[in-house]
This record gives sequence, C-alpha cells and structure tokens, in this order.
Amino acid sequence: MEKLTLEQLSTLILEQAKEKGFGTKPEEINVAEKIALIHSEVSEAFDAYRHKNMQGAHGFQEEMGDVLQRILHLCGVLNVDVGEAILEKLEYNKARKWDWEKINEQHS
Repeated sequence: MEKLTLEQLSTLILEQAKEKGFGTKPEEINVAEKIALIHSEVSEAFDAYRHKNMQGAHGFQEEMGDVLQRILHLCGVLNVDVGEAILEKLEYNKARKWDWEKINEQHS
C-alpha cells in the first residue's frame, strides 16, 4: 500500500467528505459534534484494545484509522496544519520538564 503524507491524506479525506456531504467548510459542520465523534472513535479503539482485537472489523487498527480520519477531517475543515502542530508540540516537549513523582501520585 502506498505511503501518504498527512497533507495527502487530509486532501483525500476532504474530497470524500465533499462527496458524502460531511462538510468541508466551517459553516457546514458542528465542531462540538465532530470532537464528540473523535472521542467516540477513541473509546471504540480502547474497547478493541481491551478485548485484544487488534485487526479486522472494529479492531484497534481500524478504529485508530477512524480516529485519525475524523481528526484530519476536522483539522482540514478548520485549516489546521496538523503536521506543523505536531512539530511545534514535539519542539515544546523537548524542553518540557515533568514531575514524575507528582504524576505518579495522581494516578495511584
């Protein structure tokens, strides 16, 4: 299977969204609904992983594809450069300090 960039994937997703009537302009979508749908897909991915269903219909891989597709659709509609956002966050995290003791206390 051909490897595509985030930009190429986003273009394909927006083309399909236009064909299917899912909205390609901010005024054509409900952002809160789109974020809720992303959350729903993340929950489905978690459920698949929890049940050790990694491949196939409703498997972890498919659900993660759904998560990314919904994120790229929303970001494409809102003209968010996902690649740039990720690079900026990676750069920020290089110098970021985590208090692992405090984090571990909160999650124990």
